[in-house]
Amino acid sequence: MELFYMKAQPLLFDPIQAEPLTLTCEMKKMKSSLKPSLSILFSTSPSNKLVRPFCTHSLTPKTILTSTTTTTQSVSRVKVADADTLKLNWLDSLSYPLPHPGPDDKNPDLTRPNADWVIGIDPDLSGALALLKTDRSGSSAQVFDSPYLPVLVGKRIRKRLDAKSMVQLIRSFDAPIGTTAYIEQSIPYPQDGKQGWWSGGFGYGLWIGILVASGFSVVPVPSLLWKNEFELCGGGSSKDESRRMASTLFPSLSSLLTRKKDHGRADALLIAAYGKGLKIIS
Repeated sequence: MELFYMKAQPLLFDPIQAEPLTLTCEMKKMKSSLKPSLSILFSTSPSNKLVRPFCTHSLTPKTILTSTTTTTQSVSRVKVADADTLKLNWLDSLSYPLPHPGPDDKNPDLTRPNADWVIGIDPDLSGALALLKTDRSGSSAQVFDSPYLPVLVGKRIRKRLDAKSMVQLIRSFDAPIGTTAYIEQSIPYPQDGKQGWWSGGFGYGLWIGILVASGFSVVPVPSLLWKNEFELCGGGSSKDESRRMASTLFPSLSSLLTRKKDHGRADALLIAAYGKGLKIIS
């Protein structure tokens, strides 16, 4: 088999003549000793550290690129920040951006978070929202069941949180900008199943999104943290104990905590009490 190679002159452009010059090509018979070689190289761009492949060919008897470059992908190990830094960054992303005080601000209270109002939320479908506030008339506590509505999922009717009613509920408080809302951190458990995992994550994320967009600063609280604060043990009995504890802390709301299914209200009240720093003196 005979091999040929093509030699071409570069295409030139004369700006005076305003038309391209003639392209000349010639085909020449290639010697059998000249065997084409192909080498694959990898180039790493210093700007974005991406590995870019390119190839080069040679028709010379002696290969210019005598060795194949082997590139090993080096995994850049980023130093892991400590847990405190990660937690602060996470909380900062959940904090409502308060306006910076200016020299002409007549109401400086609008530029700093309000500690007289605290919200506690159990984000489950059977959960609730509790509001603790202190004003000139004294201290008060309120609790509201999480609004939900029936929706069709496949061929079954299931409960889902009602986002519109949640927004209306939060706006009805007229809480100061930057009020802190403590929400129980959603943690999936194997016994909950896929629907339980989905529902828990959906409610948790929906509450956070609505709260931050409505001007609240959100603080996720692991259930073990606030339960240990009130010495609540694990297991099914903790629901009854949480109702008993909430009734002790908020006797004016004890009539709303008499049923077993009222444990969501009790949890929301205790989460708010944890955020407020309330404790039972034994």
